[in-house]
Amino acid sequence: MSRTAARHIFGIHSFTPYSRVDGTFFGMVNVLDSGSLSLTGELIDLFGGSNKYPWASEDGQVTAEMSLKFGEMPNFFFELFLGKAPTATTAETSGNVTALVNKKGTSIMQATTGIASVTALSGSSANLKFGKYVVKYVSATTVKIYASTDIDLNRGTDVSVDDDANSVTAAALTITSGGDTDVTALGIKITGGSGTIAFVAGDTATFEVRPVNARAMTVNIGGAADVRPEFGAILMAQKRGSDALFEVDAYKCKADGMPIGFESFAWAKPEVKAKLLYDSAKDAVFGVRAVEVV
Repeated sequence: MSRTAARHIFGIHSFTPYSRVDGTFFGMVNVLDSGSLSLTGELIDLFGGSNKYPWASEDGQVTAEMSLKFGEMPNFFFELFLGKAPTATTAETSGNVTALVNKKGTSIMQATTGIASVTALSGSSANLKFGKYVVKYVSATTVKIYASTDIDLNRGTDVSVDDDANSVTAAALTITSGGDTDVTALGIKITGGSGTIAFVAGDTATFEVRPVNARAMTVNIGGAADVRPEFGAILMAQKRGSDALFEVDAYKCKADGMPIGFESFAWAKPEVKAKLLYDSAKDAVFGVRAVEVV
């Protein structure tokens, strides 16, 4: 009788978390650097007398943990690891301009004596540039616009930053009662309020822009009611040339936290750790399946 061939694990293929409520999958992650399970057990030693070595040792508690290093960041990560499901959109063929909101004071966004709205300018959606914008008082009837970043200012019609405060309107914009002020290079239209325009010195308001896109998402992290759900997860090794397969199914996982890295000329690769908990229904922490093909 010959010996059984050794079992080997090579590489990593996918990480697939699933709902513990109905078993449906959150999605599948294929861009991974690594994934591992660590089970660390405590040994409780008995010491006594003058002996420097333990007389006996018994098993203590075991910490089970899954460590994962990803090269992608799907929407469901924010729900599982940071406690908030994003709002996802399909293609925005005309881009998106959020509502103008007063930041300092109340005179900029004002339906009667200020700006009634900032919207996408029809026919100029190709000029919408990603970023957060500040509309700031210049005079009782004029404002300037400032951008949070220059990263997208060459989309469509080029726009340059004009000063150290990130102004993207070289000249002040005059807002007229009930009239439209087109900022074609930015792809937006500013509509004045219905009454006499009367901005107050120092006042500001903000809005955000998304350019024409294939998909987008937004999420606010850190809410008082945010909850990181328990989830199951299947970790799959790479399929070997012999068609051998190896799978780990962690039945009850809990994670809290995810780094989001920004490094010069480098891909962000967040590393996440999840606790593996005891599942009383399975009477287990995780299961293993392996297949050797003849």
